[in-house]
Amino acid sequence: MYYPEEIVEEVRSRNDIVDVIAPYVKLTKRGSSYMGLCPFHGEKTPSFSVSRTRQTYHCFGCGKGGNVYTFLMEYENITFPEALRSLAERAGVRLPQEEESPEAKARSDKRTRLLAMYKEAATYYFYQLTKESGAPAYRYFRGRGLTDETIRKFGLGYSGKSGKELYPYLKEKGYSDELLRESGLVTFDEKRGVYDKFWNRAMFPIMDANGKVIGFGGRVLGDGLPKYLNSPETMIFDKSRTLYGLHVAKQSRKNYMILCEGYMDVIAMHQAGFTMAVASLGTALTERHASLLKRYVDQVVLCYDSDGAGVKAAMRAIPMLRDAGIRTRVLNLEPYKDPDEFIKALGQEAFEKRLEEAENSFYFEIRVLQRDFNLADPEEKTRFFRAVSRKLLIFSDDLERNNYIEALAAKYQIRAADLRRMVNSQGNDAEKVRREQRAAYTQEPVPVGEPVLVKRGPRASKEDGLTGAQKILLTTLAAQPSLIPKLEGKLGPEDFEDPLFCQVARRIYDEYESGGTVMPARIINTFTDKDEQSAAADVLSGDLPESSGHVERERAFNEALRRLMRRRIDNALAAETDFAKIRELAAQKKECENLWIELEMSDYGD
Repeated sequence: MYYPEEIVEEVRSRNDIVDVIAPYVKLTKRGSSYMGLCPFHGEKTPSFSVSRTRQTYHCFGCGKGGNVYTFLMEYENITFPEALRSLAERAGVRLPQEEESPEAKARSDKRTRLLAMYKEAATYYFYQLTKESGAPAYRYFRGRGLTDETIRKFGLGYSGKSGKELYPYLKEKGYSDELLRESGLVTFDEKRGVYDKFWNRAMFPIMDANGKVIGFGGRVLGDGLPKYLNSPETMIFDKSRTLYGLHVAKQSRKNYMILCEGYMDVIAMHQAGFTMAVASLGTALTERHASLLKRYVDQVVLCYDSDGAGVKAAMRAIPMLRDAGIRTRVLNLEPYKDPDEFIKALGQEAFEKRLEEAENSFYFEIRVLQRDFNLADPEEKTRFFRAVSRKLLIFSDDLERNNYIEALAAKYQIRAADLRRMVNSQGNDAEKVRREQRAAYTQEPVPVGEPVLVKRGPRASKEDGLTGAQKILLTTLAAQPSLIPKLEGKLGPEDFEDPLFCQVARRIYDEYESGGTVMPARIINTFTDKDEQSAAADVLSGDLPESSGHVERERAFNEALRRLMRRRIDNALAAETDFAKIRELAAQKKECENLWIELEMSDYGD
């Protein structure tokens, strides 16, 4: 639902950020700010700063920052509307109810009815497990080592043998045949009549991130096929964006999640105390799954089966997770096949140790790649290093790539310079290599014109420097908007090349022109997309640490200003053909080298 900007701002202004964060983080007043241990990453020295003046928070360690909304969204793993409603209730603000169109209302009502139906079905299956007829399913769960508490926690159940039990139960609850047909819980057949989709199966309710039942997985009891059966996709259930166990894992407060293959692996790990485990639903990991994981963590440990299929699944998942910005490690389960077997055989502490020793995903890829080559043969060895050099092209950052080059050179006892030379010789093919690697992993063709994230050589560092300059300018202008008049004719919102930075700059300028002040927390509110809001928060609350003195801040600001001015002038020069204007632009470029804007002697941490 859309809420007017005035309401969003009223709710924010009536929730002091220090008071909102204090129940979550122990804060100590330091100067005009409040400091505490960051709740988003492990640390021993406080680097988490909260400003009552600016109504923002910022961590100098991990870089997270924002206003009251972004804090709740990050900490509680909730959406913006959910954060808004929570803060509105806290402040006693009554939110308006928006009138829905008949079509939207009908769709919303159908969704509500489907969710209610699935909840009823889950209750029914769970109850069947307690009956005498459910003994086979109960014995199966207990035989897999699950306690009664775990069975209740995951709502496990049983679907009867006849296949004619759930339908009359749901009909009695008032659900129409039309809705039952759409639900996928029952099948309507001209010859066989109406029958339940699941029968004689141990049942696993599938829940969304908010803990609502949206589907089921059923494991056959006996030798029937298929062994596992999932609900069909409906308006409430999409396999490609659902992760089993996420509703619990998102509350684990760990900085990573464990990604495994099946229901029992997840449940066994949760029972053993590893409540950060999730699994895709009988399908290979998708880009949507990776994006979903990125909402909650920046690191994933792959815990797939140790057989060939598990290795193949890991090799497919790694590039997807990497492209989503997730750091990945791979767990070694040998000599056991899956985590359930491992934990039963060696216990919780041994599994914890394996987690700590989980292998860097790139090293894992190289180790799997090595299996295809005989390193005792010089020719094969050369081909292996050529393949390794091509894989190294996926790292766009020069420093990261060089670190891997040196590490692999030491591991395989070759000269780093030789491997680096081999990598550089293939630099012109980097984009092609990235497409080839992704196609090999996903087994899907990648369009030739698809954008590629690889940046080569000096260009990467140049773009990174430009991004840093834009951030420094925006952070400073948000803290000291009185600088804006001094920049007239020198810098405007249009000079920020990054589209999001340009929007942030325009809002800063507009706020200053309308009232002479800038409230970063209010600007963050104007972004509704979660990623854009997070990026804007990172810029607007990106205070400099107290160790940075006034001189350093002033120098950084002026260097960034000159960089953007030179960029604008160079772009204009490249397009200009009039000699007089070229001379004028050249003179402006020379003048900007001596430009120096003085900053106020203020505390950026206030």
